[in-house]
Parts: sequence; structure tokens; C-alpha cells
Amino acid sequence: MPYNTAPIPPRKEATGTTQLPLSRVKKMIQVDSDIHACSNSAAFVITVATEMFIQHLSEQAHNVVRSEKKPRRNIQYRDLANAVAHHDNLEFLVDIVPKTMPYKEAKKIAAGPSKTNGESSVEAGQTTLVGIKPTVNGTNGFGAGAHDTSLDDDEADDPNAQLEKESRRVRLSTGSTISEGQNQAPDVEMK
Repeated sequence: MPYNTAPIPPRKEATGTTQLPLSRVKKMIQVDSDIHACSNSAAFVITVATEMFIQHLSEQAHNVVRSEKKPRRNIQYRDLANAVAHHDNLEFLVDIVPKTMPYKEAKKIAAGPSKTNGESSVEAGQTTLVGIKPTVNGTNGFGAGAHDTSLDDDEADDPNAQLEKESRRVRLSTGSTISEGQNQAPDVEMK
């Protein structure tokens, strides 16, 4: 049995009926926790506005199809994506209807730019999962002079132990030769 592909002409005025099921639109409105109550007339207006938006989006996609060298009869996803990309009033849909791309391109973008020459893959101002802020030349926990400054589970609850670790890390990053295993004398304040 062939499908009914005849276009539905847009209505010139509201007739009180909708093409979209009004009961499903009401259920979607009820699911939204921000809306406590919605009247029947408000649900009807939302349904009509949705129909008008779908009509406008499909017309713009159809214009994209007609502008091709060899026009087609059916609208495809790429036509919708091109319509969204080329029309300013549909720009808010760019994240929802992105242009298609080959898998290799998507994989390259997802992997991000590769870092070379000893650069860290962590951006400036970010911390790693251990809580260390890296710098470019391999200091502060990266590279040859790396020192373990992570806290054990019992030390994580103790703010004094955390402060002690952080002060050691600062001294080590400034070039001090104190290592964690050595017993050091308490710091003396100079006046």
C-alpha cells in the first residue's frame, strides 16, 4: 500500500482543530515541573504555534531542496541542517540540528588538538583529577621533577594535613630541595 505523501496545505485561519494530537501536547506540558497548571486554550495555542513552526522549518528546508542542481521530492536531514545554517531566524537550532560530517572529522574534533613539545593537555587554569595545576615546562607535578602531593583517604578529612601538603608543594615548585620523606625543622619567621 503506497504512503500518502500528498502535502497538507497550510491553513489560513485557525479552525479549532489541530494536526498534532492535543492530548499528547497536554501530557508534555504536565511533565514539565516548571508549569503547575495549563488551561485548554493555552495548550491549543502551543499546539498551533508548534504546527506553524514545523511548517516554517519545512518550507525553508524545501527551499534548500529546490535550490539544488537536481531538485528532489523528499526533504532529508541535510536539507534541514542547511536551512538552519543559512537562515538567521533559525540560528537557535544550530546545536540541535548540526550539519552532518564524516566520522573521521567527528573523531578528530572529539579528540581535540594534540599537544606536542612537552605541552600539557590540560588548559591553563584547569586542574587534573589529582588537583595539580600544570605549567608548560614540566613543573608543579609534571615532568622529571614530579612529586606526589596527593592526599590519602584519612588525610583528606584533615585540613591541617592538606595545608601541610600544599605548603610542601609550593616550596618544591620554587626550587627547594626538601623532599617529603625528610624530617624538616619548622619554618622560622625572620623579623
